Amino acid sequence: MISDRLDELTDYPFPRLDALIADLPLPAGETAIPMWMGEPKHGVPEIARDVLASRFDDYGRYPPIEGTPSLREAITAWLTRRFSLPEGFIDPGRNIMPVAGTREALFMIALAAVPTEKAGKQPAVLMPNPFYQPYKGGALSAGGEPIYLPCGPDSGFLPDLDALTPDLLDRAALFYLCSPANPQGAIADCDYLRRAVELARRHDFILASDECYAEIYDKTPPPSALEICAEDGDMTNVIAFHSLSKRSSVPGLRSGFIAGDADFIKAFVRLRKYAAASSSFAAYDTAERLWRDEAHVEANRALYREKIDIAERILGNRFGFFRPPGGFFLWLDVGDGEEAARTLWSKAAVKALPGAYLAASREGEPNPAQAYIRVALVNDIDTTREALTRLADVL
Repeated sequence: MISDRLDELTDYPFPRLDALIADLPLPAGETAIPMWMGEPKHGVPEIARDVLASRFDDYGRYPPIEGTPSLREAITAWLTRRFSLPEGFIDPGRNIMPVAGTREALFMIALAAVPTEKAGKQPAVLMPNPFYQPYKGGALSAGGEPIYLPCGPDSGFLPDLDALTPDLLDRAALFYLCSPANPQGAIADCDYLRRAVELARRHDFILASDECYAEIYDKTPPPSALEICAEDGDMTNVIAFHSLSKRSSVPGLRSGFIAGDADFIKAFVRLRKYAAASSSFAAYDTAERLWRDEAHVEANRALYREKIDIAERILGNRFGFFRPPGGFFLWLDVGDGEEAARTLWSKAAVKALPGAYLAASREGEPNPAQAYIRVALVNDIDTTREALTRLADVL
């Protein structure tokens, strides 16, 4: 009565962490500090409040799955401005699809992209390792074989494209690429993206470019796979993902979009009409307002930079600390991530995520992220400073 495909899905990382520390009491007198989840706590931008309130009566109507024309136009304008795309390159009616948060879309893209077989074999779904868990869930649910590509320091925390064999690429149906990477913050430059797009077209798979952290960066704005598409005016085989959850600190709005290959998006819309929920009219209008505003994004980015500065001062060269080029996570080598997570909770009341819960092991090999913890710099400045001080003292 239950699909055997679910047997391959481990528990989601966050319940696993709760189970890991369930038997541990908090240290007396300490207030718990959450650093385990990428849930921004900078506050909802004020420009969103009046829009959310103004569409109250529209909760009595079904919103269109394709979003509103004005939202798609705002997204098009933002993409064109942010990534210096040619005017008219993005068609808001054909190349844009609003989604109810990119987690849903990253999962569902596999259902639209993975055929029953490719090159006469089970289709492969390529993904970085560590990875965002919906990549794996989507691959398995679509009947694909997840292929975990090592993303350690030796490859700059990105998949090594040179290590992909022709046979593997021929049966690849989908390649999830995350830049800035979650959890390491590595950024794929234009040369890397150019090679990835070329491989997608040569071997006919979809490049799912997860760019949800693109607006949070230290020094260099991360490029988009769409910039590579603009070089020859062709978006074939490329879908980019963006979200307001991190950019605008509104994860509860459940608002993002995909952009790219018009034929694929047409098919994806057809799938979503069967399986997905649309966002509300209030969410659509709020998203439109947020994509048109840059001031709150610049303020948001400045706060994250300040917290990375604090981390650098407190941690120095310990635990393999490095300034993440993008995103808001620290990826710390603590020897044993599970042991460190238990120690931090029981002795410092800091909740951090074992790196192994974000990665998969190859048969007969240890988990490649076993030594790490992921630390989310999502709290306010003072709380972040306190948490990192406790972390450094205890570890």
